[in-house]
Amino acid sequence: MKPMIDILSLPLDELTRTMRNDYGKGLFHAEALYREVFKNGGNNIGNAPEFKGSPRLWTALEQTIHLSPGQVEKTIEEEGLVKFITELTDGLKIESVIIPMTRHNTLCVSSQVGCKMGCKFCQTARMGFKRSLSTSEIVGQVFNARHHLGYDIKNIVFMGMGEPFDNFDRVMTAVKILNSQKGCDIALRHMTISTCGVVPGIERLAQMNLPNIRLAISINGPDDATRSALMPVNRRWPLAALKKCLEAYPLPPRGVFLFEYILIKGVNDSMDHARKLSRFIHPLPVRLNLIPYNPVTGFDHQSPSDEQMHDFAQMLTDKGVFVIKRWSRGRSVSAGCGQLGKI
Repeated sequence: MKPMIDILSLPLDELTRTMRNDYGKGLFHAEALYREVFKNGGNNIGNAPEFKGSPRLWTALEQTIHLSPGQVEKTIEEEGLVKFITELTDGLKIESVIIPMTRHNTLCVSSQVGCKMGCKFCQTARMGFKRSLSTSEIVGQVFNARHHLGYDIKNIVFMGMGEPFDNFDRVMTAVKILNSQKGCDIALRHMTISTCGVVPGIERLAQMNLPNIRLAISINGPDDATRSALMPVNRRWPLAALKKCLEAYPLPPRGVFLFEYILIKGVNDSMDHARKLSRFIHPLPVRLNLIPYNPVTGFDHQSPSDEQMHDFAQMLTDKGVFVIKRWSRGRSVSAGCGQLGKI
């Protein structure tokens, strides 16, 4: 019996190789499978012209094609933003968030069940680490958002549950699949990978010759003492090591890093913190997303006031930092930044 074909886990070149080795076919039929699954949802593959005229081929393929995106168990909506919970084949669950934008929808994708990184302000970290997702479970979130929930997803951010660089190989395989023009057709410039500062992961990404993919770094503290108290990862790769890594990163012309800074009242929101942050950023090309803290279980702190957000942002702007204030969305349904994991 021929091995199962998990199309959601296979880049097109690997699927082509499988078709050639196991079925005596090639790129023509591999592209047809990709189209029928990723563009049309995979429900009527046998009726595609490439297979309808080859019933023996389709009979053989029908027994081996396997799609396992996970089962969407529940959706929760707030003002257009949709969080959906997916139950995986082993009973574990993940959360993903569809964020409506002006011209398209963005999907916030998870890469792990739980997380090892232990960031104090993050609900996912507080649930502990269960396991990393397979490639098909990562890609399956996009598949489900498009074909089960009916959303036109144009933008992907790896900012959901888990640290993407702690599941590097599967995340990057997913990027390759999502980027394929014959499949999901999502441009690299419309994908963002967010890391808490795993320096070896940034260095590996730098070597992959994917200049258009966007890199986001969760900073949240402008000095080692503040950042280490919030993010244990900083004890292994402190700010100096992180900055050295970013200075060597091959950004494209006019490219920028995305920095994420969650503002927590009385913790990292003083004017001194803002000055230190501006010094850390200079001279890196950075667009800073300033995000008010979203309450999570077990971290008894508050969001800053709107006035404090404005003052902090203004101090950075005066120092030449490009700042975007991100007002909380999805907080009431635990879909805001740092809140995924309240399943």
